[in-house]
Amino acid sequence: MDIPPQLLQYRYHFAIAISVSVILSLFLYAAPRFGSILAYFWPLFASTTLFVVAIVVLSGVSLLAVEAHGEKAGEDIVDYVAGQPEQSSTANHDQDRQISE
Repeated sequence: MDIPPQLLQYRYHFAIAISVSVILSLFLYAAPRFGSILAYFWPLFASTTLFVVAIVVLSGVSLLAVEAHGEKAGEDIVDYVAGQPEQSSTANHDQDRQISE
């Protein structure tokens, strides 16, 4: 049984393809089934799903509350951190005029 010389030039390619196929089939044989993985991790999947749903619902509720008050989200926290006490805009303008005079 002679192998044609044209096929001999691809002998390394064939060897690599066969090796990869054997290794992949061994991994698939030794790996656990998808059902057993799902059975082991279903509490994690369920709790993560509930957590993401809760975040989506609560962010929607908080956006409605912010729109109802007419404020930008986080504006009061930024003012507090910046150290600017809440004052009316007329009081700020009066202070600016007194400083400039």
